[in-house]
Amino acid sequence: QVQLVESGGGLVQPGGSLRLSCAASGNISSIVTMAWYRQAPGKQRELVAYITPGGRVNYAESVKGRFTISRDILKNTVHLQMISPKPEDTALYYCNCNYGAKDYWGQGTQVTVSS
Repeated sequence: QVQLVESGGGLVQPGGSLRLSCAASGNISSIVTMAWYRQAPGKQRELVAYITPGGRVNYAESVKGRFTISRDILKNTVHLQMISPKPEDTALYYCNCNYGAKDYWGQGTQVTVSS
């Protein structure tokens, strides 16, 4: 059983910065791909970024150059650094991994970008 707990969401002004964190139970962050998804009201959940066990990263086109995903293996934590967020980045952000052929999700953390 894997538990993912997100934190760091909140209200941020456009052009500001925010860092989301996802703490994973068990020593899995170094052996599975960890991802961030988001879901805005009335929209489908979409992939924001992921990081593989080898450290390869990938981003949605809409966040490239603004968001950075990283991993702290010792703390079993994955971060999403948001730089210059836009109002359209407002969403509930979820942490995700697939372990043992099963998808695991956190409870989500709300990010609201507004002045």
